[in-house]
Amino acid sequence: MFFVFFMVIVRSGVPSVSPPAIFATPTKLASEGCQVEYPGANRVPALQRLLQVPDSVPVHLKRRMIDKLLYRTTMGLTVGGVVYCLVALYVAAQPSNK
Repeated sequence: MFFVFFMVIVRSGVPSVSPPAIFATPTKLASEGCQVEYPGANRVPALQRLLQVPDSVPVHLKRRMIDKLLYRTTMGLTVGGVVYCLVALYVAAQPSNK
């Protein structure tokens, strides 16, 4: 009985006709040109030269100090989270002394 009442309430808030999509029409016509201007310099060629050097350094560590810091922080948090989960499982597995 509750389920039927709940469905009536839910169905009453749903419109019968779906609204038009907001992004269905383009904001620029193709005849206007599709070149997009970005503020700032294009750094892609410089990064491609840096990342494609065959120097046996993994790609995620090619940009030196910042990448090493991010990598080590991520690994530290991951290992810490695994240890925390294992400790929590061990504590939860102990019988209570009541």
